[in-house]
Amino acid sequence: MKLSGKDIVVQKYGGTSVRDADRIKNVASRILRAAESGKRVVAVVSAPGDTTDRLMEMASSITSEPPERELDVLLSTGEMQGMSLLAMAIHELGSRVVSLTGAQVGILTDSEHSRARIKKIDTRKILSALEEGNIVIVAGFQGVSADDNITTLGRGGSDLSAVALAAVLGAGVCEIYTDVDGVYTADPSVAEKAFRIERITYDEMLELASAGAGVMQSRSMEVAKKHSVRLSIRSSLADERKGGTIIMEDTKDLEQVVVRGVTLDEDQVKMSIEGIPDRPGIAAEIFGALAAESINVDMIIQSSAYKTGLNTISFTVSHGRLKRAREILDGLEREMGAERVVVDEDVHKVSIVGIGMRSHAGVAAKMFEVLAKNSINIEMISTSEIKISCVVPGKYGKDAVKALHREFCEE
Repeated sequence: MKLSGKDIVVQKYGGTSVRDADRIKNVASRILRAAESGKRVVAVVSAPGDTTDRLMEMASSITSEPPERELDVLLSTGEMQGMSLLAMAIHELGSRVVSLTGAQVGILTDSEHSRARIKKIDTRKILSALEEGNIVIVAGFQGVSADDNITTLGRGGSDLSAVALAAVLGAGVCEIYTDVDGVYTADPSVAEKAFRIERITYDEMLELASAGAGVMQSRSMEVAKKHSVRLSIRSSLADERKGGTIIMEDTKDLEQVVVRGVTLDEDQVKMSIEGIPDRPGIAAEIFGALAAESINVDMIIQSSAYKTGLNTISFTVSHGRLKRAREILDGLEREMGAERVVVDEDVHKVSIVGIGMRSHAGVAAKMFEVLAKNSINIEMISTSEIKISCVVPGKYGKDAVKALHREFCEE
């Protein structure tokens, strides 16, 4: 009988879930229980503990600018360690199991090292392994390009591996296991009264992820929404029957909550190119040059001309892309005859997210009022239908989260 996607469950285990032998054995037992309940299990695994950070440190001790191809080869070995060790633990428990790298499982990507995008997944090998009665363990975070080079999917890429596999397999559910028991209204270490959200929409989770919430990679949420992948976020350290957050489509009752959560993104750098010609095409030239280097720009502000025929464009990028972005702007400064390039690394982005904003007026005004009452100056503002983000001085980032959480999320 042909295997049905509804019989398949995809589980993803983060690095903290497999950081040592005891936790690997715990995950193996959890997977086996799912298999014994009649499910065909595909488990996607991250690198154990701080393995990726240690590999990065080792590379940095050898060269300040490691070639991206070689860095991908190096970093992919972390997930292979987790994959193999987990397969050994499951085998020890007496179950049939096979481990597969991203290349072996058929995850084909483009050629962008360190931030590759998945083009397609060949499911034949994984389905064959499942039909033979195996539990399948997949190394997350990685794939292979058309020219047979190992690629990686960017920070949090194991989430993307799991969601993409769930989508192409038509899995009944994709379970994301971490060291927390779901999505919270804010980081509990910042906002003491933060609480777990039982249900959240795809759109809200996507906005929270893109705004700095560390529970899910934003690209994985884009795939989940596009393919209607049912997601469940749970703790690998707790009883699987308890807690968790379900990610679902919009429902009317969810709209009763105006603000679903507050996030803080500390990985922000504000860059400004001042004194540029105020003429059509300048913005396209600046952001086209950044896009050509695959530099993602977050918030953007173009000021009115402060001198005749001149203005300023400001935007934010991640710290990891600052060096290359600065090189590009320095080149454009000379070409355009701009006055100067200014960089501010001491900024944070604070955001509020909630689909209830669609039907409630005055949320932005209330957010700005709360920040003003706490003497927190706003440097940049960005809005969408269900999100408002503000760039504030870095020293006020956590204070902003606390104040906004008190206003919008606490009774």
